[in-house]
Amino acid sequence: MDIELMLKVYPFFLKAAWVTIQLSVLTTILGLICGALGAAAKLSRHSVLRIIGASYVSLFRGTPALIQLFLLYFGGPQVGIQLDAFEAGVIGLGINIGAYMTETIRGGIIAVDKGQTEAARTLGLSRFQTMTRVVLPQAARLIIRPLGVNINALIKGTALVAAISVIELTYTAQRYIGSTYKPFEMFLLSGALYMIIIYTTGRGIAWLDRKARIA
Repeated sequence: MDIELMLKVYPFFLKAAWVTIQLSVLTTILGLICGALGAAAKLSRHSVLRIIGASYVSLFRGTPALIQLFLLYFGGPQVGIQLDAFEAGVIGLGINIGAYMTETIRGGIIAVDKGQTEAARTLGLSRFQTMTRVVLPQAARLIIRPLGVNINALIKGTALVAAISVIELTYTAQRYIGSTYKPFEMFLLSGALYMIIIYTTGRGIAWLDRKARIA
């Protein structure tokens, strides 16, 4: 194993890791927004919204994320959507993970005891007040861990954007393999940085889950 080479290219991998972190954070934010809207649609009393929510989940969970990225990045210009590789990566992965988060958020809301809702309505709270003051605070405690699983899967899934030339960890590893012919060292370095990011994220989610359960 060429330790000297790994130390030499390490700064470039750190720069790529920062791109991966930025991509993960922005994609998570977009995914949570899409997930919240999707869950609201699927739980709506209006059949049209329920159909839209169900169609969104079925479409984006039923097709490969890589195909979705290709359609957005390479097919977008044909319909007037001009995005650079990073923007396409954030939007493509964000909408994709949002479909999974939709079911996670919806599941957490459904898991809240219906008696809580009935009691709130009996006290005179509106449907909106019941949802925001009673149901969602309890659901939030239930969905932190499942959302954490989604986020960890998302971080690993950011490797897909290498296919559209976003210079993140996987793309950087592939580029240096082409010039050094040292695949083991390059992928080992890339994998180690992915593990650090995922481990740190996991610890943060575990802390948040503990705080939510104590509150």
